[in-house]
Amino acid sequence: MACSSCAADKAGPINSPEWRRALWIALAVNALMFAAEMTAGIMGGSKALQADALDFLGDSANYAISLGVAGLVLAWRARAALLKGATIFVFGLYVLLSALWAISRGTVPHAEVMGAVGFVALLANGGVALMLYRFRSGDANMRSVWICSRNDAIGNLAVMFAALGVFGTGSGLPDIFVAAIMAGLGLWGGGQIIQQAIGELRSSKVGTRDNLFVSGHS
Repeated sequence: MACSSCAADKAGPINSPEWRRALWIALAVNALMFAAEMTAGIMGGSKALQADALDFLGDSANYAISLGVAGLVLAWRARAALLKGATIFVFGLYVLLSALWAISRGTVPHAEVMGAVGFVALLANGGVALMLYRFRSGDANMRSVWICSRNDAIGNLAVMFAALGVFGTGSGLPDIFVAAIMAGLGLWGGGQIIQQAIGELRSSKVGTRDNLFVSGHS
């Protein structure tokens, strides 16, 4: 549910030291995992790992944006969340199209690489998700960070199941199937963030008009 402009402007964890520290840790973890997982995905021929690596890169940018707007008024935080939501949605669309394209290639990724890297990524994202869990019910900007970490952890589990599928069948279809699932998560999560951010932008505009009206008649 979108916060009202009055509620969002009250003192809270919007720019608390705990919130900023959590964002810095999440940013460092995601940047490191992007480099490691993209390298492993290219070497192992896994579309799902490459998709997950791009997700790490997108999240790193999202955390950096969140650090930049922490403590600003609701309207600016909502605009940042809107940008992040659109980025996540576009990423999901890209992964979906990439998975469809990969079907015609017929390549088989290395299941062992997928499983090992997926497990390490799960530990990283699981730790970030637990750290950010307390901020999940904040404004759209905070919620977008939580949704990112939650979707990443789910995606890592899916990559590990895909590795088992590739190992058991000798086919690359499980890898492509997981990439498609991750695309769906991106589209759904991005849509959620966009919807809440638009609501908060409208709420902030209504609050601004009301304040101007009251000031003009005082």
